[in-house]
Amino acid sequence: MTHSSSPPFHIAVIGGGPAGLMAAQAAADQGAQVELFDAMPSVGRKFLLAGRGGMNITHAEGYQAFVSRYARQAHRVKPALDQFGPQKVRDWVHGLGVDTFVGSSNRVFPTDMKAAPLLRAWLHRLREAGVQFHMRHRWTGWQDGQLAFATPDGERLRSFDAVILALGGGSWARLGSDGAWVPLLQGQGVTVAALAPANCGFDVDWSEHFSSRYAGEHLATVAITAHDIDGLTVKRQGQCVITAGGVEGGLIYALSAALREQIARDGSTTIWLDLAPDHSHERVFEEVTRPRGARSMSSHLQSRLGIKGVKSGLLRECLGAADFADEAKLAAAIKLLPVTLQRPRPIDEAISSAGGVDFDGLDGSMLRAMPGVFVAGEMLDWEAPTGGYLLTACLAQGKAAGEQAVAWLEEKVNAR
Repeated sequence: MTHSSSPPFHIAVIGGGPAGLMAAQAAADQGAQVELFDAMPSVGRKFLLAGRGGMNITHAEGYQAFVSRYARQAHRVKPALDQFGPQKVRDWVHGLGVDTFVGSSNRVFPTDMKAAPLLRAWLHRLREAGVQFHMRHRWTGWQDGQLAFATPDGERLRSFDAVILALGGGSWARLGSDGAWVPLLQGQGVTVAALAPANCGFDVDWSEHFSSRYAGEHLATVAITAHDIDGLTVKRQGQCVITAGGVEGGLIYALSAALREQIARDGSTTIWLDLAPDHSHERVFEEVTRPRGARSMSSHLQSRLGIKGVKSGLLRECLGAADFADEAKLAAAIKLLPVTLQRPRPIDEAISSAGGVDFDGLDGSMLRAMPGVFVAGEMLDWEAPTGGYLLTACLAQGKAAGEQAVAWLEEKVNAR
């Protein structure tokens, strides 16, 4: 806590997503006077939309496995998670009066699956802690050492003892995270890796015939073989969706970081679909080569292996007529059907983004180039799959930034 002799520190938080709200809470809990600014008419817009299909707060797998989901940047994200990891996130949600449960695949949800009650309880707590909210304040950078905001009433300049930036990545711009902060920080000498789509779909050059017939179809039981971020071959089973111009869905998102990098390096990349993941290659070969009398190969595959509809369409799309007629090649393709991905979908369609402020330019959460300016959340250069990992890291980094901002200010006072 600040000593009675020093006035409360005045801290600005810019960005009203999970990282910014948690930074505001942490700083206010340490006795600071906090004002939060957001360009949108209300806070937590992406948080609320992400919660539409069930608010996935965090993940209940073992901690080592949890940390490994941040891949190459795990060691950068771990310090904040060590202080505020999955269990502490659940405790904090419970403290807001919302119960949680662990669903299938270890994902953790509020009992009612909704984001809105959680956000309401949180905002009530923040207001009780004295946090002031300024909506429709778009931060436009610094002017003579002051923060500049574009507001409905014109430009406003404000001074603070410290600033916490939690401006999000570059996906879903209409909800507020538009990446407009990138040139503002670069102009101050901060190194920022280009923002790129994460947890995204990919374009495939489908034929018009295939696209018009199968766009929107789900591949419910399918496995994908691909190369992971370290170039190793991995096979994962799950679900994906055929789109008019490509593929998307959970199974694709989980591999998106590696696929995006491969396309950047090689111009395109290939994944292999297993259309019959419950059957061995031997079994598939046996069924394909079984005598079928007058039946067409398509109806034969449907009756023997359950391959029909979009799966049947994929085989015809990705195999030439000659290969489709060659039983050995057809059997091999059912287990390993190559699909070429041309490019990731645009960043604004992605669930999240990669790239951002380089960790090498930070002391803890503070920008080395700008003492007194702290950063948190998706604007930092890390990414994670869906499953509660994005939200947990944003909350953990927000908490770290809020606490570190107050600690830094206290140190300054004590050094006088």
